[in-house]
Amino acid sequence: MRLISLLLIALGTAAQADSVNVYSSRGESLIRPLFDQFTEQTGIDVKVLSADPGALLSRLRLEGSATPADVILTSDAGNLAAAKDANVLQAVDSDILESAIESSLQDKDNQWFGVSMRGRVVVAANRVDPSEDPASIMDLADDKYEGRICVRSSSNVYNQSMLAGIIINHGEQAAETWAQGIVKNFARIPEGNDRAQINAVAEGKCDFAMINTYYLGIMLSDPAQAPNAREVRVVFTDQASTGNHANVSGIAMTKHAKNKVAAQKLMEFMVSESAQTWYADDNHEYPITANAKTSALVKSWTPDDVKFDKAAVANLGAYNAASVKIFDRVGWP
Repeated sequence: MRLISLLLIALGTAAQADSVNVYSSRGESLIRPLFDQFTEQTGIDVKVLSADPGALLSRLRLEGSATPADVILTSDAGNLAAAKDANVLQAVDSDILESAIESSLQDKDNQWFGVSMRGRVVVAANRVDPSEDPASIMDLADDKYEGRICVRSSSNVYNQSMLAGIIINHGEQAAETWAQGIVKNFARIPEGNDRAQINAVAEGKCDFAMINTYYLGIMLSDPAQAPNAREVRVVFTDQASTGNHANVSGIAMTKHAKNKVAAQKLMEFMVSESAQTWYADDNHEYPITANAKTSALVKSWTPDDVKFDKAAVANLGAYNAASVKIFDRVGWP
């Protein structure tokens, strides 16, 4: 109860027409410029509490109807689905959101909406001949990649959602066979975040890795990290079939939101041209609507005709548990 009280004090408990309380998996310093745009346009103040996705969901469950949160902004369709399954969200009826966002990138019951898209891609070392690049993500399980692949832990939701996409497209048995092959092809025991995988490829510890695209943008934009980022190339797989694995960051209204009108205005702002341009330019993600363009940096590694597997996104969360069980069975740490 003391934790709940502290959180209520931190965010404010009064339902005010000119404020909205956000639980964000993105650090406040990173997301604040976008919220400041919203406040400037609407006069609605945005109060933010930041934590990792799992902690945010735990807080919403613990707080119940006492939660100060009106909106949750979090990464990955798997996390959004988990929040829906936990019964901490509510449906939002918005023509603006439904018309701006492809149906495959939003919840079928209108409980969450994607606000930006990213690909989980293969990066290959520039020193490796492009003829060795995998045409399909499934190819990485082949013997020719033995000892050449770096990837992060299976506890990471990005990998869980990627495997969920393989289950959707190929079935559980094929997904398990693939995961077994990746374990066999590890260059090292999984460790670190996506940037650590890029660094490992650049430093010769492995030849290939799997990362979310925006991490490459972050590194290329940082003079200290750019040299390693320039040592890899992006490989978009499955272009002749389903398309490269895609995922979203998304937004939802909490079940016990006190400031519903302001919350919906913020949600709708997130698909505006200014917000989508911010996601593209500042966070190196793909805009989720047609009113903004991919940044020049992201376009530098993205073909104009690239194909993403958007069809699977809304269903990724349904296969999260199956993915975790497969990872456990094949010994993917």
